[in-house]
Amino acid sequence: MNARSSGAVQQPAACAEPYFTIMQSADLDEVVAIEQKVHAHPWTRVNFQDSLNSGYYGGLLRDAGHGLLGYFLVMQVIDEAHLLNISVDACAQHCGHGRRLMREAVKLSRARNLHTMLLEVRVSNAQARAFYARYGFDEIGRRKRYYPVAGAEREDAIMMTMPL
Repeated sequence: MNARSSGAVQQPAACAEPYFTIMQSADLDEVVAIEQKVHAHPWTRVNFQDSLNSGYYGGLLRDAGHGLLGYFLVMQVIDEAHLLNISVDACAQHCGHGRRLMREAVKLSRARNLHTMLLEVRVSNAQARAFYARYGFDEIGRRKRYYPVAGAEREDAIMMTMPL
């Protein structure tokens, strides 16, 4: 039965909406490839694998051709979701994928009956800080010398939270 006879409308692949899947160990080569492209101090495959082994949950945003657009990883701590990593492939940024990823991370966290979401962001990352603020996160403090930078120096993290 084709689309015409079934009454279904098929979208061309280029117009199809991205879709989510749950992050699995088999996805980590793709995740790490994006991680290395978009972060000066990327997580390693072992970091991601250890997180999955510890029961953290993550999601992947894929395009119609099943290519990876972005991902997130969340750690549950009692009734709180700690957003550890959210990244969009450099070639797919500024298309709303970050918002899609955040909505899915919030949805999965709410489904686990978590009440707040916490994250850290580099003081110098004004774009990410503005993104989180637009999404409803508020600054609640700093973690001194939290992130590595070039050389022996370290950069503070802004801690942000929002109710779920």
